[in-house]
Amino acid sequence: MSLQPTNPNADIDRLKDEGYAVDVREGYLLVSDIPYVTSRREIRRGTLICPFARQGDTSRPNDHVAHWSGEHPCHQDGRKLSEIENSSNRQRLFAAVHSDHMFSAKPKGRPVENYDDFYEKVTVYVRIISGPAESLDPAITARTHRVIEPTTDSVFEYDDTASSRSHITGIGEKLKSARIAIIGVGGTGSYVLDLIAKTPVREIHLYDDDYFLQHNAFRAPGAPGRAALEAIPKKATYFRNLYSNMHKGIFAHEEYVGERNIEQLRDKSFIFICIDQGEPKKIIVAKFHEWGLPFVDVGMGVYKAGESLGGIVRVTTSSVTKRDHIEQRISFGGGDPNADYSQAIQIADLNALNASLAVIKWKKLCGFYLDLEREHHATYTIDGNILSNEDQA
Repeated sequence: MSLQPTNPNADIDRLKDEGYAVDVREGYLLVSDIPYVTSRREIRRGTLICPFARQGDTSRPNDHVAHWSGEHPCHQDGRKLSEIENSSNRQRLFAAVHSDHMFSAKPKGRPVENYDDFYEKVTVYVRIISGPAESLDPAITARTHRVIEPTTDSVFEYDDTASSRSHITGIGEKLKSARIAIIGVGGTGSYVLDLIAKTPVREIHLYDDDYFLQHNAFRAPGAPGRAALEAIPKKATYFRNLYSNMHKGIFAHEEYVGERNIEQLRDKSFIFICIDQGEPKKIIVAKFHEWGLPFVDVGMGVYKAGESLGGIVRVTTSSVTKRDHIEQRISFGGGDPNADYSQAIQIADLNALNASLAVIKWKKLCGFYLDLEREHHATYTIDGNILSNEDQA
């Protein structure tokens, strides 16, 4: 009978207690030192790898398949263990961890195709893979009692199992070293934070001297309660506290960015400019160009058209490969030239779209997404649902 865990790690603890070399990293469960027989009838050791997700008070496998790092295991006579064979394709899961094969072993004797817990899943696979090796050498075992030091370098408060489940953790590592600054965490800037906080960037710095008030709640992610609004917090601190539930590297700066403090941003790797004021933006952009810093500037112009709303959402990028378009694309006057600032119309869905386009562009520059056109200016027009790319590098 499978152990029903009384805490999220009970099955993992049981594997460790029984001597398996277990590690949980980057949303994966790794069980190392598993002996197997090669096609040459030699005994080697490999690693079983499974996406690992905690769900409330349990940790339950999402499926019955598993990755394997090593040669394909064989029977005692060197014939491939075809009963668990699924596919063979070397791929990097994260860091220096690779998968060479994918296995499929459904639990037997039950109508379901999934395991009760990770203890059951791992031990079933170990029996299948190690059985031939143990028949050749009865002294060989996967229970080596080798101690693996836990890793503590994650920027998240809990594992990113969304990436491991989709097998894109390795691609996400392209974002790890980034030190991000978001200038202005109002409507669009707060959605930028919402998206960036779900990436493994090293640091996220929030710059805003304004207060988080009732009207802000209707154009920002989340659903603050009355108590949060009645406290009248500064935006930078409010959003730092909220997203620190997920990401460890968020820093609040309750100040506007200007000549007095702009030097603080010199060591950042990428900046999102999410403010309307033209004069401060002019100073910021000039310094970033002087220092060679890449950035995205966002803008939104929404206007009344009878009883409906029209408008344009803008994302303008400055990178090491193209900067000569900035003067023509960014207004340094009262704000975005398309904006109706007498009414300051902002809608949460457009703020979220503006932020999404900006973050997608940053990820393109990092190599996370394909960037075939290398556009540095993009606009979305509500009427006609038109997305335009211009200023290719």
